[in-house]
Amino acid sequence: MHVLFTPPTPVSLPIQGSSQRFPVHRVYCIGRNYGDHVREMGGDVQRSNPVFFMKPADALWLDGAVPYPGATSDLHHEVEMVVALRHGGHEIAVADALACVYGYGVGLDLTRRDLQNLAKADGAPWDSAKGFDASAPISALTPASVCGHPQHATLALQVNGATRQQADIAQMIWALPEIIHELSKLWTLQPGDVIFTGTPAGVGPLLRGDRFHAVLGDIATLEGHLV
Repeated sequence: MHVLFTPPTPVSLPIQGSSQRFPVHRVYCIGRNYGDHVREMGGDVQRSNPVFFMKPADALWLDGAVPYPGATSDLHHEVEMVVALRHGGHEIAVADALACVYGYGVGLDLTRRDLQNLAKADGAPWDSAKGFDASAPISALTPASVCGHPQHATLALQVNGATRQQADIAQMIWALPEIIHELSKLWTLQPGDVIFTGTPAGVGPLLRGDRFHAVLGDIATLEGHLV
């Protein structure tokens, strides 16, 4: 096949303890998945249909220096457990969902909150608020063969040494097998898909020069700063 120009380098993620990398297909995100965060955003904590959105695969950011995006004066952090799939499918049963998981990491769903609020007010899509360049800093992945499938793990974020967000992943409204099941009703999931599983309360602004330290228990760590 002769292509018009050299295509971009495929997006891939590092794997703890391995020279292999995890090739990325799509990046899915779920909103409103911790009750305390729903309340702080003025929402009603009821288990209704999950809210999904997507980020481009190349929004994943592995460099510790994270560029502050343009077109915003209110960039917010949202720390999340990240899940990488090695198997996919359509209408995956809840009981079969964890068998699709390759590994786990921790990431930030960076959000241009001012643009998101404008979009919500207008009933418009969130793409410009969520899917911008470098909007998803992410750690290396830890394989499930190493860490298992955590039912409990502390998800936490410090900014400039002060804790901003902290919760146990058991507090998710939609547990991981349910997220995979619900996603697979809307899209045929593929090997290489990455899922951001929602953020707890404490979201807030990030400024240039701020340093962040995110953890998912003893499974994954992410450090960086805004430039």
